[in-house]
Amino acid sequence: MQTTLSEHARQLPRAEEAESILRSCVHCGFCNATCPTYQLLGDELDGPRGRIYLIKQVLEGNEVTQKTQQHLDRCLSCRNCETTCPSGVDYHNLLDIGRAVVDAAVPRPAGQRLLREGLRNVVPNPGRFKVLLNSGQALRALLPAPLQAKLPRRIEPARPRPVTRHERQVLMLEGCVQPSLSPNTNAAAARVLDRLGISVTAACEAGCCGAVDYHLDAQAAGLDRARRNIDAWWPSLENGAEAIVQTASGCGAFIKEYGHLLSADPDYAEKARKVSALAKDLVEILRDEPLEQLGVHSDQRLAFHCPCTLQHAQKLGGTVETVLTRLGFSLTPVPDSHLCCGSAGTYSLTQPELSRQLRDNKLNALESGHPDVIVTANIGCQSHLDGAGRTSVRHWIELIDAALP
Repeated sequence: MQTTLSEHARQLPRAEEAESILRSCVHCGFCNATCPTYQLLGDELDGPRGRIYLIKQVLEGNEVTQKTQQHLDRCLSCRNCETTCPSGVDYHNLLDIGRAVVDAAVPRPAGQRLLREGLRNVVPNPGRFKVLLNSGQALRALLPAPLQAKLPRRIEPARPRPVTRHERQVLMLEGCVQPSLSPNTNAAAARVLDRLGISVTAACEAGCCGAVDYHLDAQAAGLDRARRNIDAWWPSLENGAEAIVQTASGCGAFIKEYGHLLSADPDYAEKARKVSALAKDLVEILRDEPLEQLGVHSDQRLAFHCPCTLQHAQKLGGTVETVLTRLGFSLTPVPDSHLCCGSAGTYSLTQPELSRQLRDNKLNALESGHPDVIVTANIGCQSHLDGAGRTSVRHWIELIDAALP
């Protein structure tokens, strides 16, 4: 796509990157065929091709409006379009650049600002989030139905973790909301890894991966969180930790971007590159291990929801399914498994109507094979889908842990 950036746009730190991405798009429109919001709304500007055109207009100096902002806000950042694109357009990075320019030019209404600032102040902070969750649980009966749906139906308490005892060691990102919403997930991962001769080393100083801030109009704050995590992990990496494991694919996708997002930071570029290279989704560790020695046995029928951050961002679609099949689980077919469930981080709160439609469509597909339970690989998808009150949704590692002899 031919483009000429305005003089103002050329001063942006990522101007050259934006221009390169824009020029790689041939406007074929294949991306619209797999875009969840385009399928729901049928509006060209609510598909990747239209949003690319809007960003192009903005960077060429045309007027920026609330309508522009609305169409960019409606994007789930699911990156399905990147999987589909024959030209390899780096859409999500262009979207991040475009959103930053638009958000700087268009003040949000007070309600939107309050919601986004509230989310940024609560979600990345495990302590605050736990207090809010506990308060919600206590007052559940008094809350309106949409808020009740955001609360977990049940919280599986964390079983004890094994002590660090193996020569092979990995770090594990604890996450910000997962310790409260699903405290047994990381504990289950530690127990399964321990059975395979791998110990999990704690890095308590590491906090939220930074994605919440970064995708809620606060990119600089998100990158500051990334720097703090790098500092927290670095001593253990120097002492031989072989990987930084995530059980939430959304966090993993963002950590794998640290190297790119901090490439211009002279103090962190090299460290960020190494951290991104060592960031592994849990399934990347398990798939290469002798899983058969676990002796897992289960007759449950599972439907696996592959999060967008796992299949489109990390390119690990089919990997969890292969691991579960190797372990003897029975997997049901899932139509349109490439489509987003509508969780998308905080999207279910900032775009609730679209999010609910996508959730219900996804649950219909997941339940079509009549599974006993639905499993997934991201806490956001898990809580969003389970909030519908239909088939129970859990993290896949918990099913493996429960089936250990």
